[in-house]
Amino acid sequence: METLVNNAGLPSTIGDRSTSDVVVRLRTQDGHDDWIYCHSHILVEKSKYFADRLSENWPTCQIIDSRNCVEVCCQESDFDHHVNFLRLLYIVKDGSVDDMWHGVKNALGILRVAVELGCLQIITACVNYLEAVPWDEAEEDEILRIIPGMGLQAEPILARLQPVNPSAVMGIFLTAIQFATSSPPPLMTDLKITAQEQLEYMITEDDDAPLLTAQDEIKSEAKECVKRLFARFINLLEKLLCEPTESVLEKGEIQSFLSYLSDFSWACQMLTKLEVMRDFVNSWVDGSDQIVKAVQQVGPIAEVEIKLKIIEVTAKVFEAIGYGTVILPTAKRLHMVKVWLPFVRGTKPFIDSVITSDEDALAVKFDGELWQSLESTFVAIVLALPSVDQAEILTEWLGNEHIRYPDLTEAFEVWCYRSKVAKRRLAVLKGNDGMVNNKL
Repeated sequence: METLVNNAGLPSTIGDRSTSDVVVRLRTQDGHDDWIYCHSHILVEKSKYFADRLSENWPTCQIIDSRNCVEVCCQESDFDHHVNFLRLLYIVKDGSVDDMWHGVKNALGILRVAVELGCLQIITACVNYLEAVPWDEAEEDEILRIIPGMGLQAEPILARLQPVNPSAVMGIFLTAIQFATSSPPPLMTDLKITAQEQLEYMITEDDDAPLLTAQDEIKSEAKECVKRLFARFINLLEKLLCEPTESVLEKGEIQSFLSYLSDFSWACQMLTKLEVMRDFVNSWVDGSDQIVKAVQQVGPIAEVEIKLKIIEVTAKVFEAIGYGTVILPTAKRLHMVKVWLPFVRGTKPFIDSVITSDEDALAVKFDGELWQSLESTFVAIVLALPSVDQAEILTEWLGNEHIRYPDLTEAFEVWCYRSKVAKRRLAVLKGNDGMVNNKL
């Protein structure tokens, strides 16, 4: 332990009874009572509290032994922090004792004591330490609970927790979304996924407000980034359709195919929250024929994973169409049903067979609720088509061996009812029109 020199030129060490001229008596309500032999010149120089207590102006300074014993009452949980504080009075110099804190929790405790007993040097040393070291979540919560009540002297500790100005948030969002949709090399996949997760977190409203709102600049950049991503995907599809399967597999393009599909699944989440899903939906509709053909080209090696990812993305596209988030003309909606109904119908039993034969297969991880959701959107889209198109789809469905999925029973029932009452309902409508015209 480092020692200080008193006014007489003698070394001063905490606990040295032979040179001590004052006792600090630490007491708690639980009965913990400890006497620590100290030196008044150190206490007075370093601590305002002790300077006041040992001053001749203190009301009890004339009482016998009042200047030889200073009593400090504290909580049991802070007892050790008070002891450490007194020790630090003897070694702290120029606001720096980098190796004496033994962790964030201990430094916080000493900081509380230093503020209470008025030692600027130890306050500065604690603040410098806490501001520089990493915190875990529990320590961060403790800092947020304690530090704001300590005033300006402790404010630097909170610098890393301060809200960032909107322009900085905007800048990191735009940079992150450009990276997240840039199709980086496989070695950077983890970084890309992290960027995607944090982008979604930034615009999600949970217990706290989103970091930024869906401004026009954000929407525009998100659409452009996904547009460029889809353009690269189409280029890959064209390669898959033109090259032999063996050549495609050798070049690793199947993995790229999977990566694009994963990115699209994430992009749908982002675009939906930003309410700019239209462009992607139109792109997926226009590319549907190529996508389905490309899947037939990949072969069995990655067939399960690719089909699962395609179903995942298609379900999100269908949801946007089926529930009116994106309005498409009749021809495009009918085209989507005719392309994807056979694909989904054949994929479901294939995936089910994989699950049955291999419980550890990736397919097991597929969300079963997605099949139900996809079936519901098929029904919604079919029911929004002209009745003659509905009749064509339902006729094909009733004669197909895979009639169980997707189950279009609800669409069939509604179509039958509408068809049966159509003449009567339209006749009533025309009759009402005639009555209105006569009155006019």
